[in-house]
Amino acid sequence: MNDPSDTTSTPLRSLPVVPLFPLPEFFLFPRTVMPLRIFEPRYQQMVEDLLDTSGRLVIGAVVPGHERELMGAPPVHPVAGLGEIVKHEHLPNGHYVIMVMGLQRVRLVEVPSTRLYRKVEVEPLAESAVPPASANELRRQLTAAVLARAPGVPLPPDMPMSQLADLLLLHLRMDAATKIELFSRLDVLARARGALEQHARLAPTKPPPDPPHSP
Repeated sequence: MNDPSDTTSTPLRSLPVVPLFPLPEFFLFPRTVMPLRIFEPRYQQMVEDLLDTSGRLVIGAVVPGHERELMGAPPVHPVAGLGEIVKHEHLPNGHYVIMVMGLQRVRLVEVPSTRLYRKVEVEPLAESAVPPASANELRRQLTAAVLARAPGVPLPPDMPMSQLADLLLLHLRMDAATKIELFSRLDVLARARGALEQHARLAPTKPPPDPPHSP
């Protein structure tokens, strides 16, 4: 039986232009909620605009090597995470703390903006299903890997396979280029296998055994 969790949720319809928030080595995975502190005036304006509209924005990963261009307009990877503000707090100093829930992977194309912040058009991206023959073993491996990285994290038995793979990626410390490549894989099986390979490669080494006691 094919696990319905192996497919993406119903694809979002084509969206209007939404704001772009570029961040280095940051990935907004679907079904995750991430806190962000907003302090730059252009992004304060972005939040104020979003609170009056759909609340949706794209968080784009800055292309490695351009991290020092954040004050300008650094290039971002074309596959990114679409999110929605689900909670916000306006601080006395004018800063915002927002909680952004990931909705879906999207492909973005930048468009002109009349605001202080950048804007993009987004194309929702659908993921492929995991073949039923691979589902049980893959779920077992992903579950074990996630619990090894984040002991105690709740993993419902019906958690979508794509979310399990993303959860593992979320807890892996790897270089930005590798993470971007894995984040961009729309084939859930390929993304899961890539995450498991990185988990094995980056697994902490076991401590050496204690030396034998002297007689």
